[in-house]
Amino acid sequence: MIESKAQLEEAAARIAVLKEEIGRVIVGQQTVVEQLLWCLLAGGHALLEGIPGLGKTMLVRTIADSVALQFSRIQFTPDLMPSDITGTTLIDFGAQGSASHRFQPGPIFGNLVLADEINRATPKTQSALLEAMQEGTVTAGGETHRLPKPFFVLATQNPIEQEGTYPLPEAQLDRFLLKIGVDFPTRDELKQIVLRTTSAVQPQASVVMSASELTDLQAAAKQILVADDVLDFAVKAVMMSHPHEPDAPSDVKKYVRFGAGPRALQAMIAVSKVRALASGRLHISWNDIRHTALPVLRHRIVLSYEAQAMGLTSDRMTESILSAIEAER
Repeated sequence: MIESKAQLEEAAARIAVLKEEIGRVIVGQQTVVEQLLWCLLAGGHALLEGIPGLGKTMLVRTIADSVALQFSRIQFTPDLMPSDITGTTLIDFGAQGSASHRFQPGPIFGNLVLADEINRATPKTQSALLEAMQEGTVTAGGETHRLPKPFFVLATQNPIEQEGTYPLPEAQLDRFLLKIGVDFPTRDELKQIVLRTTSAVQPQASVVMSASELTDLQAAAKQILVADDVLDFAVKAVMMSHPHEPDAPSDVKKYVRFGAGPRALQAMIAVSKVRALASGRLHISWNDIRHTALPVLRHRIVLSYEAQAMGLTSDRMTESILSAIEAER
């Protein structure tokens, strides 16, 4: 609970220490690290998109090590079955021939679950994550099992390889709080990566936060205040992503098929609260909305076939929306 300025500053300092510890292992990717921390502290899930070899798996493992979370990795393949993720009911035979049923938990039962190359699995297997991500439970053999808390799914996918993949449906994409783009490192970062990974001693993340401390920060973030005018701005950004909206920019009316839904607004406010908390503020600002809009709307704006053929992106549509609102202000 935040009851004083000192407590607010302490919360911001704890987030800064966590970010610094992750930076001891991960070279660059400061925006990616920051947005992943937004997800964790907002209690949501993230989808990371980037070409292979950019350290996505190492980043997720480093975060788990820094926060003392139980890490679990699922490598998605076309032959992966839903029970391989959720677990299955086994039959145990006793000494006298008696039989009993026992649920064997799958790898989804962890605090931080890495769904690696999620788009390589079939839609049936991908859907096994939906209940876990939305409800925090797994249903198997007619019984519902609760997942440990805190619980996060960080999924990765490769944007350039489409052969043998199954694109995630919009309903599942909407469950991810943010879609985070992992960019190629700069020249200097590339040199640092090579020096770190080929030396005799490689840096390891130390535990700087417990799971209970993470939960406390999540509760603290929910206390951040939202002014009506800032909330109205966030609402307007979501509404203007719909092509039928009168105030929508011309790009949106021409190139967007479907806009973002209510979860986008919830995500925008939730991560903006975390960003304000990390900055030592007790209220969110227009600038918070400005910085969180891209990863929030990136996977929730569905482009037309014409826009896809022209190589346009949802990021461009979001920038058009933000520019239009800024012009009005």
